[in-house]
Amino acid sequence: MAAPIATRTMSLAVFAAVLVAVVVVSLAPVAANEEGQALTAMRQGLEDPDGVLSSWDPNLVNPCTWFHITCNPDNRVTRIDLANMRLSGPLAPELGTLVDLEYMEMSGNSFQGSIPSEFGNLGSLISIDLYNNDLTGHLPTTLGNLKSLRFLRIDHNRLTGPIPKELSELPHLDTVDFSSNDFCGTIPTSGPFENIPLTR
Repeated sequence: MAAPIATRTMSLAVFAAVLVAVVVVSLAPVAANEEGQALTAMRQGLEDPDGVLSSWDPNLVNPCTWFHITCNPDNRVTRIDLANMRLSGPLAPELGTLVDLEYMEMSGNSFQGSIPSEFGNLGSLISIDLYNNDLTGHLPTTLGNLKSLRFLRIDHNRLTGPIPKELSELPHLDTVDFSSNDFCGTIPTSGPFENIPLTR
Protein backbone atom coordinates (compact mmCIF):
# COMPACT_ATOMS: atom_id res chain seq x y z
CA MET A 1 0.00 0.00 0.00
CA ALA A 2 2.88 2.38 0.69
CA ALA A 3 4.09 2.46 -2.91
CA PRO A 4 0.73 3.42 -4.50
CA ILE A 5 0.20 6.17 -1.91
CA ALA A 6 3.68 7.57 -2.55
CA THR A 7 3.10 7.40 -6.30
CA ARG A 8 -0.26 9.15 -5.93
CA THR A 9 1.31 11.84 -3.74
CA MET A 10 4.09 12.41 -6.27
CA SER A 11 1.58 12.59 -9.12
CA LEU A 12 -0.43 15.22 -7.28
CA ALA A 13 2.73 17.22 -6.60
CA VAL A 14 3.73 17.08 -10.27
CA PHE A 15 0.22 18.08 -11.33
CA ALA A 16 0.25 21.02 -8.94
CA ALA A 17 3.65 22.18 -10.19
CA VAL A 18 2.51 21.99 -13.82
CA LEU A 19 -0.69 23.86 -12.99
CA VAL A 20 1.24 26.67 -11.28
CA ALA A 21 3.61 26.91 -14.25
CA VAL A 22 0.72 27.14 -16.69
CA VAL A 23 -0.95 29.88 -14.64
CA VAL A 24 2.29 31.88 -14.36
CA VAL A 25 2.99 31.61 -18.08
CA SER A 26 -0.55 32.57 -19.00
CA LEU A 27 -0.57 35.60 -16.71
CA ALA A 28 2.93 36.96 -17.37
CA PRO A 29 2.38 38.48 -20.82
CA VAL A 30 -1.15 39.79 -20.22
CA ALA A 31 -0.17 43.44 -19.79
CA ALA A 32 2.04 43.36 -22.86
CA ASN A 33 -0.65 41.67 -24.95
CA GLU A 34 -3.18 44.33 -23.92
CA GLU A 35 -0.79 47.03 -25.09
CA GLY A 36 -0.23 45.18 -28.35
CA GLN A 37 -3.99 44.93 -28.80
CA ALA A 38 -4.36 48.69 -28.28
CA LEU A 39 -1.75 49.44 -30.94
CA THR A 40 -3.23 46.83 -33.27
CA ALA A 41 -6.63 48.52 -32.91
CA MET A 42 -5.07 51.75 -34.10
CA ARG A 43 -3.27 50.08 -37.00
CA GLN A 44 -6.46 48.41 -38.22
CA GLY A 45 -8.15 51.80 -38.59
CA LEU A 46 -5.32 53.48 -40.50
CA GLU A 47 -4.30 53.81 -44.11
CA ASP A 48 -0.58 53.04 -44.31
CA PRO A 49 0.54 53.52 -47.94
CA ASP A 50 4.24 53.01 -47.19
CA GLY A 51 3.83 49.97 -44.92
CA VAL A 52 5.58 51.63 -41.97
CA LEU A 53 3.46 49.56 -39.58
CA SER A 54 4.18 46.22 -41.25
CA SER A 55 6.22 45.03 -38.24
CA TRP A 56 3.21 45.44 -35.94
CA ASP A 57 2.43 41.73 -35.67
CA PRO A 58 -0.43 41.03 -33.22
CA ASN A 59 0.75 37.42 -32.87
CA LEU A 60 3.89 38.45 -30.97
CA VAL A 61 3.90 38.32 -27.17
CA ASN A 62 4.33 42.09 -26.87
CA PRO A 63 4.87 45.10 -29.16
CA CYS A 64 8.37 45.97 -27.90
CA THR A 65 10.03 44.54 -31.03
CA TRP A 66 7.85 46.60 -33.38
CA PHE A 67 9.35 49.49 -35.32
CA HIS A 68 8.47 52.99 -34.02
CA ILE A 69 7.66 51.64 -30.53
CA THR A 70 9.89 52.04 -27.45
CA CYS A 71 9.40 50.11 -24.21
CA ASN A 72 10.82 50.27 -20.70
CA PRO A 73 12.58 47.29 -19.02
CA ASP A 74 9.16 46.00 -17.91
CA ASN A 75 8.03 45.70 -21.56
CA ARG A 76 5.58 48.57 -21.22
CA VAL A 77 5.19 50.98 -24.12
CA THR A 78 6.71 54.38 -23.33
CA ARG A 79 6.97 55.99 -26.75
CA ILE A 80 5.18 56.00 -30.11
CA ASP A 81 7.19 57.59 -32.95
CA LEU A 82 5.00 57.96 -36.01
CA ALA A 83 5.77 61.50 -37.15
CA ASN A 84 5.67 62.21 -40.89
CA MET A 85 4.71 58.66 -41.90
CA ARG A 86 1.86 59.53 -44.35
CA LEU A 87 -0.64 57.76 -42.11
CA SER A 88 -4.34 58.64 -42.23
CA GLY A 89 -7.39 57.65 -40.23
CA PRO A 90 -8.65 58.07 -36.67
CA LEU A 91 -6.75 58.08 -33.40
CA ALA A 92 -7.81 54.91 -31.60
CA PRO A 93 -9.33 55.43 -28.12
CA GLU A 94 -7.64 52.14 -27.12
CA LEU A 95 -4.36 54.06 -26.92
CA GLY A 96 -5.70 55.39 -23.63
CA THR A 97 -4.78 52.03 -22.04
CA LEU A 98 -1.02 52.65 -22.54
CA VAL A 99 -0.63 53.99 -19.01
CA ASP A 100 3.20 54.08 -19.15
CA LEU A 101 3.28 56.05 -22.40
CA GLU A 102 5.45 59.17 -22.09
CA TYR A 103 5.83 60.42 -25.67
CA MET A 104 3.18 60.46 -28.38
CA GLU A 105 4.93 61.68 -31.54
CA MET A 106 2.39 61.58 -34.39
CA SER A 107 2.69 64.93 -36.13
CA GLY A 108 2.79 65.52 -39.87
CA ASN A 109 0.29 62.86 -40.92
CA SER A 110 -3.38 62.97 -41.92
CA PHE A 111 -5.02 61.75 -38.73
CA GLN A 112 -8.71 62.60 -38.78
CA GLY A 113 -11.59 62.76 -36.35
CA SER A 114 -11.40 63.82 -32.74
CA ILE A 115 -8.78 63.44 -30.02
CA PRO A 116 -10.20 60.62 -27.87
CA SER A 117 -11.22 61.53 -24.33
CA GLU A 118 -9.50 58.29 -23.27
CA PHE A 119 -6.15 60.05 -23.75
CA GLY A 120 -6.88 61.60 -20.37
CA ASN A 121 -5.96 58.21 -18.83
CA LEU A 122 -2.32 58.53 -19.96
CA GLY A 123 -1.01 59.72 -16.60
CA SER A 124 2.67 59.27 -17.52
CA LEU A 125 2.45 61.34 -20.70
CA ILE A 126 5.10 64.06 -21.00
CA SER A 127 4.64 65.14 -24.61
CA ILE A 128 1.78 65.13 -27.13
CA ASP A 129 2.76 66.05 -30.69
CA LEU A 130 -0.28 65.95 -32.94
CA TYR A 131 0.40 69.06 -35.01
CA ASN A 132 0.01 69.16 -38.80
CA ASN A 133 -2.83 66.66 -39.03
CA ASP A 134 -6.52 66.93 -39.92
CA LEU A 135 -8.05 66.53 -36.46
CA THR A 136 -11.49 67.98 -35.73
CA GLY A 137 -13.85 68.29 -32.78
CA HIS A 138 -13.29 69.69 -29.31
CA LEU A 139 -10.16 69.35 -27.22
CA PRO A 140 -11.10 66.85 -24.46
CA THR A 141 -11.34 68.28 -20.95
CA THR A 142 -9.86 64.97 -19.75
CA LEU A 143 -6.43 66.20 -20.89
CA GLY A 144 -6.53 68.15 -17.63
CA ASN A 145 -5.78 64.83 -15.90
CA LEU A 146 -2.30 64.61 -17.45
CA LYS A 147 -0.30 65.91 -14.50
CA SER A 148 3.06 64.94 -16.05
CA LEU A 149 2.41 66.76 -19.33
CA ARG A 150 5.03 69.33 -20.37
CA PHE A 151 4.57 69.66 -24.14
CA LEU A 152 1.21 70.02 -25.91
CA ARG A 153 1.53 70.78 -29.61
CA ILE A 154 -1.71 70.47 -31.56
CA ASP A 155 -1.33 73.36 -34.01
CA HIS A 156 -2.35 73.18 -37.67
CA ASN A 157 -5.44 71.03 -37.28
CA ARG A 158 -9.15 71.89 -37.51
CA LEU A 159 -10.02 71.64 -33.81
CA THR A 160 -12.97 73.71 -32.58
CA GLY A 161 -14.66 74.85 -29.38
CA PRO A 162 -13.09 76.35 -26.27
CA ILE A 163 -9.68 75.60 -24.85
CA PRO A 164 -10.48 73.67 -21.65
CA LYS A 165 -9.76 75.60 -18.46
CA GLU A 166 -8.70 72.27 -16.95
CA LEU A 167 -5.41 72.61 -18.84
CA SER A 168 -4.51 75.57 -16.63
CA GLU A 169 -4.26 73.15 -13.69
CA LEU A 170 -1.42 71.13 -15.24
CA PRO A 171 1.59 71.78 -12.97
CA HIS A 172 4.43 71.06 -15.45
CA LEU A 173 3.03 72.35 -18.75
CA ASP A 174 5.57 74.74 -20.29
CA THR A 175 5.22 74.43 -24.10
CA VAL A 176 1.86 74.82 -25.83
CA ASP A 177 0.86 75.56 -29.41
CA PHE A 178 -2.83 75.90 -30.29
CA SER A 179 -2.29 77.96 -33.46
CA SER A 180 -3.99 77.39 -36.81
CA ASN A 181 -7.13 75.78 -35.41
CA ASP A 182 -10.69 77.07 -35.09
CA PHE A 183 -10.88 77.44 -31.32
CA CYS A 184 -13.33 79.94 -29.90
CA GLY A 185 -13.64 81.75 -26.58
CA THR A 186 -10.80 82.86 -24.36
CA ILE A 187 -7.44 81.28 -23.75
CA PRO A 188 -6.80 80.40 -20.09
CA THR A 189 -4.41 82.86 -18.45
CA SER A 190 -3.91 81.22 -15.06
CA GLY A 191 -1.54 78.50 -13.92
CA PRO A 192 1.06 77.55 -16.56
CA PHE A 193 -0.56 79.87 -19.11
CA GLU A 194 0.65 82.93 -17.22
CA ASN A 195 4.14 82.53 -18.70
CA ILE A 196 3.45 80.73 -21.99
CA PRO A 197 3.15 82.89 -25.12
CA LEU A 198 0.21 81.56 -27.11
CA THR A 199 -1.14 82.16 -30.59
CA ARG A 200 -4.46 81.04 -31.99
